[in-house]
Amino acid sequence: MTQPTLQSVKHKLVSYGLVPQTRLARCCIILGFLLALWTLFGVHAFPTAYRIALLAFIVALLLLGYRAFVRFFMWRLRNRLIVTYIFIGVIPLVLLATMALVAAYLFAGQFSTFIVTSDVRKELVRLESSNRTLTHLAAGDLRHTGAIDLRHLSINNEAFPGRMLTAYYRGHAQALLTGADAHVPTRPPSRVPEAALVIDQGELYLRAVNRARLTEAEGDELILVSSVPLDKPHMESIIPNVGIINLYSESYSDQRSSALSTSYVKVGSTEVDLNPKITCGSMPSPVFRWDLDFAPFVTVLNAVHWKDGEPGSLLLKVRTRPSLLYNRLFNTLGDATNLSIVVLAIIAVIFAFIEVMAFVIGVRLTRTVTSSVAKLYEATQLVNAGDFSHRIQIRSSDQLASLEASFNSMTDSLQTLIAEQKEKQRIESELSIAKEVQDLLFPRDATDLDGLELHGVCRPARTVSGDYYDFLPVGPDAAGIAVGDISGKGIPAALMMATVHAFVRAHTLERLPALTSVQDSSSPVTLGGPVCCPSPGVILALLNQQLFRNTPAQKYATMILGFYNQHTRRLTYSNAGHLPPMVIRANGTAELLDIGGTVVGLFDNINYPEGEVILNTGDILVAYSDGITEPENEYGEFGTERLVQLVRENRDLPLPQISHAVFRAVTDWVGGEEQPDDMTIVLARAR
Repeated sequence: MTQPTLQSVKHKLVSYGLVPQTRLARCCIILGFLLALWTLFGVHAFPTAYRIALLAFIVALLLLGYRAFVRFFMWRLRNRLIVTYIFIGVIPLVLLATMALVAAYLFAGQFSTFIVTSDVRKELVRLESSNRTLTHLAAGDLRHTGAIDLRHLSINNEAFPGRMLTAYYRGHAQALLTGADAHVPTRPPSRVPEAALVIDQGELYLRAVNRARLTEAEGDELILVSSVPLDKPHMESIIPNVGIINLYSESYSDQRSSALSTSYVKVGSTEVDLNPKITCGSMPSPVFRWDLDFAPFVTVLNAVHWKDGEPGSLLLKVRTRPSLLYNRLFNTLGDATNLSIVVLAIIAVIFAFIEVMAFVIGVRLTRTVTSSVAKLYEATQLVNAGDFSHRIQIRSSDQLASLEASFNSMTDSLQTLIAEQKEKQRIESELSIAKEVQDLLFPRDATDLDGLELHGVCRPARTVSGDYYDFLPVGPDAAGIAVGDISGKGIPAALMMATVHAFVRAHTLERLPALTSVQDSSSPVTLGGPVCCPSPGVILALLNQQLFRNTPAQKYATMILGFYNQHTRRLTYSNAGHLPPMVIRANGTAELLDIGGTVVGLFDNINYPEGEVILNTGDILVAYSDGITEPENEYGEFGTERLVQLVRENRDLPLPQISHAVFRAVTDWVGGEEQPDDMTIVLARAR
């Protein structure tokens, strides 16, 4: 198989997720392989280590599953919003609904057991009230006749079927009324309350105990005990329409040994038999669809042991339906009970409508956000591929629409910027060509004479320069020096500089006879001969006429033009508004060459006087543009004095080193600022 085929197979395996890419995935594979071998050959060898490895493997699988879920499912914004909605909207709603159901279930349980216990307490209160009345009647009979009239004891007896009435007086017990249960209770202990649910010899009773003192003598006290067996008929009579009620009594050792009671549970310190002592009530048919049969609710019912007055515990279990509890809760409303159901139904419908509207609004907002993000993502992919003409269709007026509009504006700006960049590159290319052409205009070949050493440098502030300098080979014994500065910068100045360069070269090298017709008769030009030099004043006058007639009014130039004859060591010059050049003598003194006229190209018919200076051996002529002396910092301009001092200090060095020292000093003077103007310097040293 070739190498490209192997690479393609590997790429497919990676794309299908069959090649582990992370350390966690590799560790999970290694752990799975080790666990498989461990299971096959020796699980029982190191059980603790096996469990630890298995736990680590499960944790690694869970982490990998979470990463895969996040990578493949959570990448899309829509899925993220769905998960966010689930966590923010659905889960809290489910938790609240669950909490409400649990609370309703607990409330139903508490309410159902409360109904049973409250009905039992009301029956005890009713029994105690009746027994208190009978106690007062019996005490009156004893005071007057010494015996209890049984006729008085039949009061309200029909309200308590099976009631047994027992009197205790001066150590004697007398059963006054005998109910269905002929069991006569023993004398009540002192700790038994006036009305209580009692356990007497394994049976359950509702008992009321009332006392009446007949005289102040000790022991002259009547105790009357009313006892009603708590059985199924009695429970159903006092607790109607609740559901199925189970009452579990305490479990005794003799009961646990019998076959009737084989299971029990411990409640506190009391063992309760799980076989119900009493089962009563019935479960009616459901009234509506959600009228469910609740799971049994269990609570502890307090009781008292008749034998010693110690507290006991009974288990009460109630099975009921919401309709039964609702009827008991709202039975005081009468006919308005159904009205409350209607109100609750209306509230439920309103809440359901609000929930549905919230869901619809959430879905629409989600679709709006995700569709906008999808369109932005698609647009960025197209822009990344180079399609800057793509625009997003805006269909809304929200912040996402503003973002889409901003994206369209950005692509417009990018398209414009790219066009401008292409235009800029074209201009830079043309400027580069213009710079190459302009560099050809500056002198490249050595024009030194035997008696004069020449050197010049021009450093443009931009790509091309408006400064001008040239060395003009007039003959074997003479040379011309021209330094100029065109107004403005950039391409216009460079074009005008080329014009000036061509004119000066043409009128200098061709030595036209017409030169003498422009200048006055006081400055004749000698043509021919070994020491013949053109007149700088005449050339500047002709250049002024040329520029004045053929350039805009605001365009002008400054220039210093001179011709040096090495036989006479005389430099003849004329200055057309340029910074005066200087001659630094061999002894260090400086002399300005300031004879001349105004700038060229600004006025017509201007004459330019000429001056002469003798250059002795070691004297240095320094001609420069304003880019050398005018750069500023916080201390002011660089100035002519610093230039003179630099040349004076370095006058014995070669001319290129002197110019380099000057440029370095000017650059240091302006610091990190951009070069403000074209800088040109021309040096000529007499030998």
